[in-house]
Amino acid sequence: MAAAVATAPGTLGSLHAGGVRLVAACSARLCQGLRLPGSLAGRRVGPAIWTQNWVPAAGGPAPRRGYSSEVKTEDELRVRHLEDENRGIVVLGINRAYGKNSLSKNLIKMLSKAVDALKSDKKVRTIIIRSEVPGIFCAGADLKERAKMSSGEVGPFVSKIRAVINDIANLPVPTIAAIDGLALGGGLELALACDIRVAASSAKMGLVETKLAIIPGGGGTQRLPRAIGMSLAKELIFSARVLDGQEAKAVGLISHVLEQNQEGDAAYRKALDLAREFLPQGPVAVRVAKLAINQGMEVSSLMLQFTIPTKDRLEGLLAFKEKRPPRYKGE
Repeated sequence: MAAAVATAPGTLGSLHAGGVRLVAACSARLCQGLRLPGSLAGRRVGPAIWTQNWVPAAGGPAPRRGYSSEVKTEDELRVRHLEDENRGIVVLGINRAYGKNSLSKNLIKMLSKAVDALKSDKKVRTIIIRSEVPGIFCAGADLKERAKMSSGEVGPFVSKIRAVINDIANLPVPTIAAIDGLALGGGLELALACDIRVAASSAKMGLVETKLAIIPGGGGTQRLPRAIGMSLAKELIFSARVLDGQEAKAVGLISHVLEQNQEGDAAYRKALDLAREFLPQGPVAVRVAKLAINQGMEVSSLMLQFTIPTKDRLEGLLAFKEKRPPRYKGE
């Protein structure tokens, strides 16, 4: 993709060599989610598991939830591509009630497969990560499962968790964590990998690994300081302190805090509202904006060049001229 853009007059081909190298360093991440005209459509997550009578619209009835210790392993992650006015929004629902949504080998494997498919699907516009278990977002690593591992197995498994969380952080589209319950250790690290975090006031969250004489291993020691500042991040990690939703909002750990509703999905409903705000915007522009922000302020002017040769940019100008909503196609 970088080569194709570089050949277009006035784009990356005219930039100085240092700028080109900077863009090339991050183009591999961009090209998985950003397809310029002529590329093949990405594959969809499959098989997606759909729940009957599940209504995503805010204000609608709550999903019917049936949990038991007999939940099949393939049901531990439910992938939903929403339709109609929510088309383009994908919901990853964690469903390990018997394990408090802890990160097991199977769940990590399913997350890895889902993320791998989503990052190459250009129809995806926003991804929401939520829990389908009342009162729990994710309780971190499955310590019962880990206790059965040999010392030689623990290291590679921790590395796999870190790799999956990094893959979530590197998804090309906006990601939102809807924290409607407990998010501890790896659970909070999963949420920190998302672009935006919203939580119910009753939610509890913290990096509590030092209580177990270990440190956060899924990127928390890097992402928490970026979110709330180094000094406060050190304080929270050193103390293994757990914050509620209001406290998390006060320190900047989350963007929005909501009073929990009767259905127990207040954060998810807010996440859905935010995702709907993103849908009308130019898909290519949103992806490039995310990459520019992630790579740092010095890259933003270079990343602008990726939007110049797109059909979406021309459609945006035409829609402005004709005083109508734009009809973006992500091209």
